[in-house]
Amino acid sequence: MTAREPAETRTTESESPTTESKTRTAESESRSTPSETRRTTTAAPTAGRSTQTATLAEIAREAGVSAPTVSKVLNGRADVAPATRTRVEGLLRAHGYRRRRAEASRSPLIDLVFHELESAWAMEVIRGVENVARDAGLSVVLSESAGRLTPGRTWADQVAARRPHGVILVLSGLDESQRALLTSRSIPFVVMDPAGDPGADVPSIGATNWQGGLAATRHLVELGHRRIGAITGPSRMMCSRARIDGYRAALETAGLPVDQDLIRPGDFHHETGYRQGLELLRRRDRPTAVFAGNDLQALGLYEAARELGLRIPEDLSVVGFDDLPVARLVGPPLTTVRQPLTEMAEAAAKLVLDLAREEGTPAATRVELATSLVVRSSTGEPPAL
Repeated sequence: MTAREPAETRTTESESPTTESKTRTAESESRSTPSETRRTTTAAPTAGRSTQTATLAEIAREAGVSAPTVSKVLNGRADVAPATRTRVEGLLRAHGYRRRRAEASRSPLIDLVFHELESAWAMEVIRGVENVARDAGLSVVLSESAGRLTPGRTWADQVAARRPHGVILVLSGLDESQRALLTSRSIPFVVMDPAGDPGADVPSIGATNWQGGLAATRHLVELGHRRIGAITGPSRMMCSRARIDGYRAALETAGLPVDQDLIRPGDFHHETGYRQGLELLRRRDRPTAVFAGNDLQALGLYEAARELGLRIPEDLSVVGFDDLPVARLVGPPLTTVRQPLTEMAEAAAKLVLDLAREEGTPAATRVELATSLVVRSSTGEPPAL
């Protein structure tokens, strides 16, 4: 997280929020000539004729494609049309070329590993990875590393056995043994929205969670709210800590006290939003607004408010985080912070395929995509209490 306060981005329903990427290192493109294994012959050369097999350039002309395309096929890269790949592979075989063993042994898969598959935004992530995989001619395999009801410790062994083009881990991480296993099999990996610090040498994709928490709370302050509650996510998750830090920063910047009694622990699930919402809203000095941490907890808070006879936004303003499709369908439509989940997943998939194409150990990359405030009908001026 950066300590510097960024410019706030707001969007309405008809606007597309700006997505910004920050990378520590520039992507480098390999220009090395691929290794070539050529067939030899024991036959005596015919007079006046060379026994040397065709060059890649000659095969490219014969196939009607460019030499780089032939090189991609030879190295097992996924970004070649199936019909072109089949034609070029036939010519390569005919001229005695073989793909490298490591590339040839990769299965046409991307493994997508969730910490918890039942998460409501899993579909947004799956959609983004599928978009990239489809264009690359690959399939996606889903698995769960450690859901609330499953310990799931064998996923790394299963991935290693499949030998996919790469692995994307969502809200999860790698222990040393898992990392060593994937590395030993030359399987690249990227962590999306890492739960903890993935390490400087682990490529990762995230979002500007601190700025999102700041924007959500600042919006409520600007509406006139002075008692603003919050429901956090799991304390072990970096994204959760960053959002609540942004909430605190907005209050402190406005000269408002941070009341720890108005900050309730959560786990990003609907039932927790409901339960902690009841605790907050039953207080004699209840908050007039709540930053719910994510959309699911916001929906749980909606349920708690209805049970207590409170109207949204007349009696209580609510802000979520994620901008799931359901956010615009509930009544009233939810003001929330848009986290570009599909774009984050696409970026993770593109990065893991780029890593699969690199030779040697690529430079670590950290990418953060911008969040933005989406103002709908669940926020308004505070009631006169």
